[in-house]
Amino acid sequence: MAAAAGSTAATSTSTESTQQATGYPTLFLLVLIGALVPVVPTGALVSSAAVVAFHQTAPFALALVFATASLAAFLGDAALYWLGRRGLGSKNGSRWLEAIRARAPEDRLEQAQAKLAEHGVTVLVLSRLVPAGRIPVMLACLLADWPPKRFARGNAPACLAWAATYQVIGILGGSLFPEPWEGVVAAVGLTVVIGVAPSAWRRVRSAG
Repeated sequence: MAAAAGSTAATSTSTESTQQATGYPTLFLLVLIGALVPVVPTGALVSSAAVVAFHQTAPFALALVFATASLAAFLGDAALYWLGRRGLGSKNGSRWLEAIRARAPEDRLEQAQAKLAEHGVTVLVLSRLVPAGRIPVMLACLLADWPPKRFARGNAPACLAWAATYQVIGILGGSLFPEPWEGVVAAVGLTVVIGVAPSAWRRVRSAG
């Protein structure tokens, strides 16, 4: 019995080590890509990774998820902002700048510009916590000619707050269900609802 238990524990540890060796680099790349190409559901990725980490025995699994996600988000945002600034300075623009503009409707951009002018960095910090709020505020920063260093100083706490928020969602999902896959489904479902709710509410208000 003891030998069997030891074998099971060793197998579990080996499986966790394999998951960590592949999981963190994958999470980093997906969040980085999601920051550059805003169609990847990065919040759901972080929540799912947090669920898996919650069920692992490794003591720093959740901390590594947080560090990986926040760093990838920060670097992706910094790269996209830099590419956007290059587009503004180019006579022909750039596909990156056009992609940013395409995802920032005129009304959302005007709101972001007004709030940025009034509240400054605070709006940038909060923009990552508001569904579909990151790109309009980033474009507002670009049009306000914020230098990359100023954007980075505001974006760092934004990425930390974003990673922490979606990690908490994952931890809640992991704590409510005994199986990791159940927690992942719950966390993904909740992040989808959070992402869809604001646009659905705007449609209801406009229809009314």
